[in-house]
Amino acid sequence: MLNRRAFLAGLAGAGGLAAGAAQGAALSGIETASIRGTLDASELGVQPGLYDDQSEAFARVLDKAAERDAPVYLPPGDYVVSNLILPRKLRLTGVPGASRILYGGNGHLFLAEAAEHLEISGLLIDGANRWLGDHVDGLVTVRGARHLLIDNCSILGSGKHALALENVAGRIERSQISGAADAGIYSVQAGGLAITGNTVADCGNGGILVYRWQAGEDATIVSGNRVERIAARNGGTGPFGNGINVYRAGGVMVSGNRVADCAFSAIRANGGNNIQITGNSCQRSGETAIYSEFAFEGAAISSNIVDGAANGISIVNFNEGGRLAVCAANLVRNLSQTGPYPADSPGFGVGITAEADTAVTGNVVENAPLFGLHLGWGPYLRNVTASGNVIRDAGTGIAVSVVEGAGAAVISDNIISGARNGAIRGHRWAEAVTKDMARVGNAGFAHLTVERNHAS
Repeated sequence: MLNRRAFLAGLAGAGGLAAGAAQGAALSGIETASIRGTLDASELGVQPGLYDDQSEAFARVLDKAAERDAPVYLPPGDYVVSNLILPRKLRLTGVPGASRILYGGNGHLFLAEAAEHLEISGLLIDGANRWLGDHVDGLVTVRGARHLLIDNCSILGSGKHALALENVAGRIERSQISGAADAGIYSVQAGGLAITGNTVADCGNGGILVYRWQAGEDATIVSGNRVERIAARNGGTGPFGNGINVYRAGGVMVSGNRVADCAFSAIRANGGNNIQITGNSCQRSGETAIYSEFAFEGAAISSNIVDGAANGISIVNFNEGGRLAVCAANLVRNLSQTGPYPADSPGFGVGITAEADTAVTGNVVENAPLFGLHLGWGPYLRNVTASGNVIRDAGTGIAVSVVEGAGAAVISDNIISGARNGAIRGHRWAEAVTKDMARVGNAGFAHLTVERNHAS
């Protein structure tokens, strides 16, 4: 007797057999496609789990793969190697977290020069904190690459930078980088590099560095990364200890990153023209959370959250040519007057500082113990507007320069609440010299327009 339940069960069984056969055929095709043309390193003399240095055998595998323009697969296991010169073309892949390359010491691990196409994926690369020679800057050093892809790798324990890149285009993505003595990722003179979706943590002197030898277009994108616990072991007052640091590199986009617990800045741009710093979360910075400084022209700093820092956002150094910025829709809170070194005048505890050709609008600043907004420094003030901002619980709500030679500033339509030393006051350098201009207007200083502000 064939009832309905038995009939349906029969159909399901037949469908399952057919689906299983089809899936098996598909998997067989996938496996065949993945094996076809791929060199298995273990079949060419490189064996996992050996404690002996396998550098010579490993180099032969890489050279053979380069001759055939074929990918190399590294099975799970530990491989001790050192002093490898990577070929101009390389596709090296392993099993994430299981294919482990251990640096054997005595020089360098991976070095590539004038490469055409390099792909390194699915590898754990451990520098074991061993010494690296003076001829390399990092555990993985690439000098010149038309296309570089590092994907889904873990790079640990470098005695210098983890990744040191010069004149490189390509992508660094989905990788875990930690324990570098210097920076996690150091890029200089890039030409269209994307650094996205990585975690960079517990590094000695920097997180992600985007540098150029001379000021110029760089166009690197730094997006969606987590950067945490960055120290400044080399000391100083700002070159080290930054989560994301842009130096002389133009056209860089820094967006959607979470940067926390850096000794100095979460994001620091020095001389970076046309930089965009947008949508980042910056937690517990030791000094200024977001910096655009020195000889820059063009900075868009918007929609960032700063929670915990000595200063919030600084757009400064008009004396060095720093100018032209928009600072909008940022949230800055919980600042401190204590920093990593004795502060220069006027001190730490400032929410947002701007000096030249800058619009400061739609920001919210809370708990800035010195100034909520700081406009100009001595004569270094020109064409600054501060409008539509909300400032709550500050020492002084807005401090603006009234030194001879200071240029125009418009301060309008701001809400200032709980400013202990006045809502808006004119300063000669660090000294407050006017009454509260939220109540008395521009106090006779023709370069200032102060109107429609609400103070309570």
